[in-house]
Amino acid sequence: MIALNDLLVSERIEPKTVLVLRHRPQEPQLRRTLGGLAAEQPVLFNAYQQTQSERVEKQMQRAKHVASFIGHEPSKALFVGLYQVGTSKILTREQYWQVPENIELRDKFGMRGFVEEKDDRSSILWFDLGLMDTYACWKGKLIISWPPPEISWSRWAAGNEMPVAAILEESVLEKPMPRWDEICLAWGELSLLSATWKSKLAEWRAIYYIFDISDGKGYVGSAYGDTNLNRRWETYATTGHGGNRLLCERDPKNFRFSILQRVSPDMDTEDVISLENTWKKRLHTRDPLGLNDN
Repeated sequence: MIALNDLLVSERIEPKTVLVLRHRPQEPQLRRTLGGLAAEQPVLFNAYQQTQSERVEKQMQRAKHVASFIGHEPSKALFVGLYQVGTSKILTREQYWQVPENIELRDKFGMRGFVEEKDDRSSILWFDLGLMDTYACWKGKLIISWPPPEISWSRWAAGNEMPVAAILEESVLEKPMPRWDEICLAWGELSLLSATWKSKLAEWRAIYYIFDISDGKGYVGSAYGDTNLNRRWETYATTGHGGNRLLCERDPKNFRFSILQRVSPDMDTEDVISLENTWKKRLHTRDPLGLNDN
């Protein structure tokens, strides 16, 4: 049976220099979206793993390479990439939270990061991790078995047997697209949509709904013309509010996006707007009951 160490040796990489990480964040939203980050936002994914707990920090100081995986299912790990460990630098807590990627991981994906209540260190090491081409074609496809106990999510490749469980034809990092009436996305997930999702949303004219989980208020909008639903949701992904006055006053982390109704691609703009207004009326989304100001 082929194991991870066999793959490393075949590329002339000494297993004793490789630290294997199986990421499974404690934060629910980050855990749910980590695969999407690896697939669509690799810089953010790398930022997530460039700082570590004190124990893993010491291991990374000794490592030459990091084999990065995501907790795929119980006792399994899904390959993201092989990274070369470069230099490291010290960051204070204040400097850590000045890094744009860390801010985005916190604000969009719920990462707690280097916070005092869970880490009493005064500083943290940031590691320069350079993504290698080695086995890049197996990103999201290579699955290995993870030896127990699962709670130990960092292992040296040498001395651990990690058999290859599967090499899939298609990457499973990309979240499958459900039926249009089953889509419900958090704000942060809008920036992680794959090319397949974007292509399909670009075809759809629709009446969409934004639900604020903080107080249950909603907003109804419409997407039509050249922009369609993909371009409209891209605007929300960037701004959080899409230029809507009442949404500007709120925290987009609480927003959930769904589709109320798809309409014909050749429906007149006036008819789409008229349909949008019927949804506002039926769902009582006009101010002060909801978040539409017209």
